[in-house]
Amino acid sequence: MPVIAPMPATRRSPVPSPREGADDTMTSGTTVDHLTETYRAHYRSLLGLAALLLDDTASCEDVVQEAFIRVHSARRRVRDPEKTLAYLRQTVVNLSRSTLRRRILGLKLLSKPMPDMASAEEGAYDQLERDALIKAMKGLQRRQREVLVLRYFADMTEAQVAETLGISLGSVKAYGSRGIAALRVAMGATA
Repeated sequence: MPVIAPMPATRRSPVPSPREGADDTMTSGTTVDHLTETYRAHYRSLLGLAALLLDDTASCEDVVQEAFIRVHSARRRVRDPEKTLAYLRQTVVNLSRSTLRRRILGLKLLSKPMPDMASAEEGAYDQLERDALIKAMKGLQRRQREVLVLRYFADMTEAQVAETLGISLGSVKAYGSRGIAALRVAMGATA
């Protein structure tokens, strides 16, 4: 829905004089034709200005085109049509600054180290170790395997393991130490 600006509270005569018509164009801002003509005539110089501030041609062209769009949207605020070029230049400078700020922010974010991620080789090696551990765990006695799984994989305390399995705390410690010793032997044999 278009926004309708209120009319100024000045009294007008029913028939505008030629001088009043000239004042209306001055107060209503620059015309689309004048803005377009200024843009076409000074496109290369605006592009050169952006090139001095930015380093790649694509960004310069984007900035100059965005400047035209923004000044076109705000052309009513350009009271003196002779200042249209100044508005375009200032908009190019401001948009170039914004582009550089975004780039600097992006570089700051990229310069932070990425979270440690395993390479494909490390992932394959870890999978081999897991497979060897699972094979070694299957070779343990049932109680040793249960104690080690509950203690180290389920992260239970020795008391909780004892209660879960219904055995004494001393038995949990014994099964645990024997199970670890058997795992060391089995894993050492595969390495």
